[in-house]
Amino acid sequence: MNTPSLPAKRDLLSLMDLQPEEIHALFARAAQLKAAQKAREVVHTLKGRTLAMIFEKPSTRTRVSFETGMYQLGGHALFLSSKDIQLGRGEPLSDSAQVLSRFVDGIMVRTFAHANLVTMAQYATVPVINGLSDDFHPCQILADVFTYQEHRGSIAGRKVAWVGDGNNVAHSWILAAARLDFHLVMATPADYGPNPQVVEWAQKEMAARAGQGSLTVLRHPREAVAGADLVTTDAWTSMGQEKECKRRARAFAHYCVDTALMREAQQDALFMHCLPAHRGEEVTSEVLDGPQSVVWDEAENRLHVQKAILEWLMG
Repeated sequence: MNTPSLPAKRDLLSLMDLQPEEIHALFARAAQLKAAQKAREVVHTLKGRTLAMIFEKPSTRTRVSFETGMYQLGGHALFLSSKDIQLGRGEPLSDSAQVLSRFVDGIMVRTFAHANLVTMAQYATVPVINGLSDDFHPCQILADVFTYQEHRGSIAGRKVAWVGDGNNVAHSWILAAARLDFHLVMATPADYGPNPQVVEWAQKEMAARAGQGSLTVLRHPREAVAGADLVTTDAWTSMGQEKECKRRARAFAHYCVDTALMREAQQDALFMHCLPAHRGEEVTSEVLDGPQSVVWDEAENRLHVQKAILEWLMG
């Protein structure tokens, strides 16, 4: 008797793991799941499934959205701080990945070094999801693009302006531009640009696809924001960079998104921020709480998009 083969395991470590059609399918499912939740419909597609959530970096949105998402889909999520499990006592990631794979149906990791995720995915026999690493934040950018689509329709051909640090969120915007054919213009200080390897990959992908996507890295925020359909930013100092706080504050002093800068964008341009925001630093309260801001919709959509991801990987 022949045993049927199981489908190959899929991971989500960055947007390089998704094809454009898969992203659009996730968005379509996220919209269905969001509508179902608003209508108080029960959708238990992951009944009996368990997600292990490993946190080396603390979080509000990542923990609550994944934990709530698993509950709403009929499954269960386990919060595992690195201080509470054997990872904090020196157990190799490879061993932890193999052990957890015998207990759970998926693993979400929020960590510092992206290499930790790569190792976890290499040894785990269940799907591994990047809840954030120092290099990429794919779940956030999927929620961001989904939010733009809700408010303005397709992002293809539109101009997105990034103002600030060339960090993990910026890297994920770069990969999204390559996958979803929009124009990304980034304004970063000279020593804080995106990783050249990420830029090179995206430019090669854009050339191969011959689509509408493009990437430009500039120094001046006003030039980047001019005519933009979406303006987005992030904190100047990420977790793990606290010792650089004063130096970064000086370098980014002219990179605050305020009402004057937003006037350079399209009249109906949206503003996004992955949160938490440092009001008066990378963005003013007038912009964050203003009529162009969709940051609260953006935060909520982490839940709906991640539910679609969980279904896709674990269902």
